[in-house]
Amino acid sequence: MDAIVVGIDISKDRLDVHVAPVGEAFQESNDQAGIARLADRLGKLAPQLVALEATGGYETLVAATLQAAGLRVAVVNPAQVRSFANALGKRAKTDPIDAAVLARFAMAAAIKPMAPADAQSRLLADLVARRRQIVDMINAEKARLSRALNREVKKSLKRLIAALERELESLDGDLDKQIRASPAWRVKENLLASVPGIGKTIARTLIAELPELGRLDRRQIAALAGLAPWTRQSGQWRGKSFIGGGRTTVRAALFMGAMVAARHNPTLKAFRDKLVAQGKPKMVALIATARKLLTILNAIIRDNKPWQTA
Repeated sequence: MDAIVVGIDISKDRLDVHVAPVGEAFQESNDQAGIARLADRLGKLAPQLVALEATGGYETLVAATLQAAGLRVAVVNPAQVRSFANALGKRAKTDPIDAAVLARFAMAAAIKPMAPADAQSRLLADLVARRRQIVDMINAEKARLSRALNREVKKSLKRLIAALERELESLDGDLDKQIRASPAWRVKENLLASVPGIGKTIARTLIAELPELGRLDRRQIAALAGLAPWTRQSGQWRGKSFIGGGRTTVRAALFMGAMVAARHNPTLKAFRDKLVAQGKPKMVALIATARKLLTILNAIIRDNKPWQTA
């Protein structure tokens, strides 16, 4: 009997489920009760893999609940699934169709399940994500303050910014407690922060959202972060290389680290300046610097050795 693979298309309110190769399809509500029913139903099917698409956070609770139920879960890149659908000639796009394509993609691509996250790791990831949300809100309110003309509106904005900054300080305290509570995380943070350009925020983002760091080779880790170059070519034609997919928040953190490192890290500054001197566009040089930074960080965690200036 062929192995069972499940594809789940996730929206804010609904879960569309497709079971391959039997072709069974059904829906559940995307809430605690619906996810619990789904876990129970899939547990009886004992699928080889359950594939979910990354959908801006809506998949997090589903993935965690299914993993807790003992199911093998993989969260896949939507761009890859869309390309697979195009290759199949599936131009129509509905949630049930997407679920079926997900299941077929997981079977064809031999997707591996992600490692289950323990409660402490999930808490760290949630705190890092919440910190990012608070920073975004502060920046948005500061932008509104810069455009505000009314004095009362300005006072309101300043009060809210002050409250958000207090909450940010509180979150940083919670993150400090989580890092101090885990000797392994403390060591990782110190190793990552030993690299000029990597501060606590970037280090904690990588610990929380790229746990594979140090366990994969440089090409695999670059692909996870969405920094692996993809080349387009056919016959004599050569298109430009580009990056995409991967974990957006990790890539954004590495871009920030690369911008700082290009000024303050002698090794990466020389690397970036050499590319620019060769005529590479500045954005291409930044992407290459971020990729080299990730390679360095991966080696540092793998070898358990801090940064050393050459």
